[in-house]
Amino acid sequence: MQIGTYTYEEYVQIVKSFHGFLAPGVLIGGFMVDLALKRKPEGEFFDALSETPVCLPDAIQILTPCTVGNGWLTIMGIGRFALALYEKQGGQGIRVYLDTEKLKAWPEAYHWYLKLKTKKEQNYQRLIEEIKEAGHEMLGIQRVRVEPETLRRPKFGPVGHCPACGEAYPQAHGDRCKACQGESPYLEA
Repeated sequence: MQIGTYTYEEYVQIVKSFHGFLAPGVLIGGFMVDLALKRKPEGEFFDALSETPVCLPDAIQILTPCTVGNGWLTIMGIGRFALALYEKQGGQGIRVYLDTEKLKAWPEAYHWYLKLKTKKEQNYQRLIEEIKEAGHEMLGIQRVRVEPETLRRPKFGPVGHCPACGEAYPQAHGDRCKACQGESPYLEA
């Protein structure tokens, strides 16, 4: 069994190392990315879109060259466990999603995904076994075209020094950096 270019066992080890533990969502995400890679047009240079910030972006970053850092991975908080791989210019692509109807065939995975059992009530080992057993069979797939505005990458423009703190920031943010405008995530120490 392969997930991308890795054996199942290799992928499990990479997930543990990258994500911190074998998260069911990253394991399912591996099957999702694998299916999308197998169905995308040959040789297409692509970007990725994750419809959730939870687990799925990690699978995308492990199995594709699309990362948050290089800007080829867009994460949207739509709330659906789905991803799309799409060609950069026109947005034509493949969307893969966790199909809850198909997932009913694997009750532990179904209960985990819909949160019908508390974490304490779940049988984690059985959950991981069901995900491995289900593989691509729990997934739905469709052709999509990504909305053109999503394809545009924001440009930072000129960079200046904030007169309040002295750090560099995109001047498009205003006369001071966003932190000095009150958007800092930090409390005073």
